[in-house]
Amino acid sequence: MNSSYEVIIIGGGPAGTSTAAILAEYGHKVLVIEREKFPRYHVGESLIPFTFGPLERLGLIPTMKKSHFMKKFSVSFVQPDGRRSQPFYFYNRYDRETVAQTWQVMRSEFDQMLMEHARGKGAVVREETTVTQLLKDDSGRVVGVAVKNNDGTEEHLLAKLVIDASGKEAFASVREGWRVGDPYLNKVAVWTYYKGSKRETGIDEGATTIAFVPDKGWFWHIPMHDDMVSIGVVAEGKYLSRDGVKDPKAMFEREICENKWIEDHLSCGTSTGEYWITSEYTRHSKFGASPGLLLVGDAYAFLDPVFSSGVLLALKSGVVAADAVHEALVAGDVSPQSFTAYTEMMRQGLDNMRKLVYAFYNPNFSFKDVVMKYPEAGGEITDCLSGDVNKDYSSLWTKIREFAPIPDELPYGVPMAA
Repeated sequence: MNSSYEVIIIGGGPAGTSTAAILAEYGHKVLVIEREKFPRYHVGESLIPFTFGPLERLGLIPTMKKSHFMKKFSVSFVQPDGRRSQPFYFYNRYDRETVAQTWQVMRSEFDQMLMEHARGKGAVVREETTVTQLLKDDSGRVVGVAVKNNDGTEEHLLAKLVIDASGKEAFASVREGWRVGDPYLNKVAVWTYYKGSKRETGIDEGATTIAFVPDKGWFWHIPMHDDMVSIGVVAEGKYLSRDGVKDPKAMFEREICENKWIEDHLSCGTSTGEYWITSEYTRHSKFGASPGLLLVGDAYAFLDPVFSSGVLLALKSGVVAADAVHEALVAGDVSPQSFTAYTEMMRQGLDNMRKLVYAFYNPNFSFKDVVMKYPEAGGEITDCLSGDVNKDYSSLWTKIREFAPIPDELPYGVPMAA
């Protein structure tokens, strides 16, 4: 038994390491347990503008500005016939020195940077260590974790609070039976990386492009440094696997022809040769906190990645959760209700972004149609898509419901009742 830590965090991705960095900065004894050895591969390279806030809170903006990560100033949309919208430049709405410019990152490098930052603040990070079980006392309160080390030895580690930042694996909610799916948002993604393919020039070189294919499917095209591009297609599984196609490479290559802009941009350059496939279905945890346990990032909820919100939500949940945990530790009360404000913040942000995702996938919906009728809605749509998710968009939802049904708020992610 080892009880020398106040907080144990499962997972060393952006949510876990941002939580750890802030808690360690406060002076708390924090242990991060990471299954893999960093740097490790991870998809999800595009940061949206309001990622600036949590990065600034972590003190990492100077590091990002000095990095070789590709600068991102805009997003564009492309129709299947190759017609490309004018870029939506963030600086037309936001301050040029802050959120008007963000980055396209190589996640292996970005996540390593976050991990080393947490270590630099004083957090202990143990890599190649696997959490195998949540430890509970007789009342059912989580009091620690059982782990298996790389050498095969096992330990029981105790703490005042365990934070699940295990990402899409959702360690706690799967084992507790809390994970709830969203049947409408049940997509499949297939992706690879190209080197030497076409990209735009000047300020548009780092732009994210969303390129549509039939049945509301879409490509992402994310230029990165070293002449690499992250490129993937997302659609319903039955669409991608039509005619019995099961091989990820075959799925991907067939879809290239479904969008002329993508076909043109991949007409030169070569794939790295690796193709990945995964279900990108949206899911939530019934509870965001229980006695001795708190969920952050994708372990709390995973949202369809069409608007690249994943890293923002991970970092934001990490820094907000860390402040809440610090206050709870100082007060000597880490009960689930201590994290009510944190879970309400998460639920509001996720619900706002989820409504836009629902609208996007409706075959009869177009953001352009909404803005044509209600020009004032354009700014609110831009704000939400840029990651300013924690504010009242009720007037926007009233307008959008004239064009497409959007869901009510979900009753998930709340603290477990005492």
